[in-house]
Amino acid sequence: MTTPLRRRSLRARLQSLIADATTRITAAWRILTTAQTRLLAALAQIRPGRNAPARIRAAVLVFQQAIAAFDRAVAAFAARWAATDLPAAYRDGGLATFDHVGRPHRAWTWTPRHQAAITSITAQYYSDLMGRLAEAVRRARAFLRAAQDAARARIGRFTVPAFDRAQLTRDHPLGTVIYSGDARHPVESWARAALSWQAVTTANAGAIRTAADELRCDWMEVRDGPDCGWIDHQDPDRAHGTLRTVQDALAHPVAHAHCQREFYPRPDIISRPDYAFGGPS
Repeated sequence: MTTPLRRRSLRARLQSLIADATTRITAAWRILTTAQTRLLAALAQIRPGRNAPARIRAAVLVFQQAIAAFDRAVAAFAARWAATDLPAAYRDGGLATFDHVGRPHRAWTWTPRHQAAITSITAQYYSDLMGRLAEAVRRARAFLRAAQDAARARIGRFTVPAFDRAQLTRDHPLGTVIYSGDARHPVESWARAALSWQAVTTANAGAIRTAADELRCDWMEVRDGPDCGWIDHQDPDRAHGTLRTVQDALAHPVAHAHCQREFYPRPDIISRPDYAFGGPS
């Protein structure tokens, strides 16, 4: 079995990967939120007059350029995450499995089965991130239309009404991500949860598939938080310390965002029905 140092090293690598990725995608989103603040400030300063329409158009153009910059930054992040970061996490999971049985790292290679697995994983997560990007761009454009309409209505009056920047920000919170049920979460908390889920799922997939293919394992031992359920955190079927088939492990590599689940190969256990669901009956 591996030493505690090696186990911490794998977890530390994943935590470092997730922290760095969260910082990078949050910085990309900041392009959008900073542009929103600046646009509202610029529009609030415009007063009725001959040059007012031109000033509105100039402010709008700056925001449109920021949308384009945001689009490029998040797309570049998603490409790197799928092409470089997640494959590294998958390989780290495979190498950790080799550590557990004392096999040298040089014996691990990108077999066709590993390549097929990571291609499927990264395609799904790349699509998820690009979907979030498309949603953010759509919301940014909706905000721009609302802000532009408010500015145009304002300059068309003899009495200049207040330009309600706070209301526009509340109506269009670009620094949030919308979950199901219209729940909104700050970008940083969404990114940390989503990227943690993806990275740990990918690393565990690498560990499980390496155990199945290279070590011919049918069973995996689960290490997890003591209160974590198998399918989700509230599942009464506790995961920690149980034995699961390779197929079950692949179906539930994590239970929730920020999950600490790890899998250890058990080549010493042959396929026996009395080991199902956590151990001998």
